[in-house]
Amino acid sequence: MATSCHIIVEGNPTIVYISRGGSPEKMLPVLTKFLAKFWQERDISGEDMDTPECLVAQVTARFAYETAEDDFSNLKVGVKYYPNVGYLYRISCDRQVSVWQPTDTYRHDPQQGLEACQPWSPAQASQ
Repeated sequence: MATSCHIIVEGNPTIVYISRGGSPEKMLPVLTKFLAKFWQERDISGEDMDTPECLVAQVTARFAYETAEDDFSNLKVGVKYYPNVGYLYRISCDRQVSVWQPTDTYRHDPQQGLEACQPWSPAQASQ
């Protein structure tokens, strides 16, 4: 079964939806490596304007190619939370990534976003 996810960037209302490959064991290695390079490039250039907008655009491009296989139908960008996601990844302004899992409340009303989710921990993956 495909695991879908959202990527959320603090400071930007855009929500990236990926319909497959969204489990932490698949997403975190790619996202962590991508973000290390993104932050390094921002630091080297001294650029800090529009960081949330730039990050959403680059995350979208990166994961389009990472998860697309032979089409891009698995990727959406908008402001709507989807009830079927397995995980939500939040990239904060302090450069941290947190992973969240939907609760029944989220599934019933996904527009509550992270407020209706619970933090995920690696220990949950081994259960």
